[in-house]
Amino acid sequence: MIDGVATDSSSTSGSSEKPRRARRTRMTGAERRQQLLEIGRTLFAAKGFEGTSVEEIAAKAGVSKPVVYEHFGGKEGLYAVVVDREMRRLLDMVTGSLTAGHPRELCEQAAFALLDYIEEYTDGFRILVRDSPIPQSTGSFASLISDIATQVEDILGREFKSRGFDSKLAPLYAQALVGMVALTGQWWLDVRKPRKAEVAAHLVNLAWHGLDGLEPKPRLIGHRKS
Repeated sequence: MIDGVATDSSSTSGSSEKPRRARRTRMTGAERRQQLLEIGRTLFAAKGFEGTSVEEIAAKAGVSKPVVYEHFGGKEGLYAVVVDREMRRLLDMVTGSLTAGHPRELCEQAAFALLDYIEEYTDGFRILVRDSPIPQSTGSFASLISDIATQVEDILGREFKSRGFDSKLAPLYAQALVGMVALTGQWWLDVRKPRKAEVAAHLVNLAWHGLDGLEPKPRLIGHRKS
């Protein structure tokens, strides 16, 4: 006891014990890879590919640069994996939404799927709509839109056939419809008005009533014919 205050023998200067340090949980390889993907995704969305460096990715993850190279071979490899994951996620959301129903309802489902993706995975969409700076990238936004249009093409083909239209034109209309939704989605990404359901309703209104009034053999009314 010193000056009336009891002391713990373990805290005396003669004690050989050292204070215990809090143990840091070591990430597994899979956990570290996922962490780097999430950090890369956030930085690529905010700064673009050119504006993001391996140094910044490593610093955000609390690791050294060689760790990033070990997992992805560099910034290009990380970017390619991020893009591939986002493309598959969006494609899965759209194709998974196309359940059985009236053709107009299928249009609604597809529109909602894209808007849902934009709302829930905003960073991913920002990355996808940028032109890829990597020539060997696994895909582009244009190729993704084409993949989605292929799904819509089958639906339109059946509808065209039942109405006596040329089903060979279904791919053209599928590209036009999906492109319309995608470009509107890019605009809505920043303005976020009107609300999502209203945007979907207006998109389907234009698409459905446009399809409903299709002419089997449309003609040009201007002077140009070729």
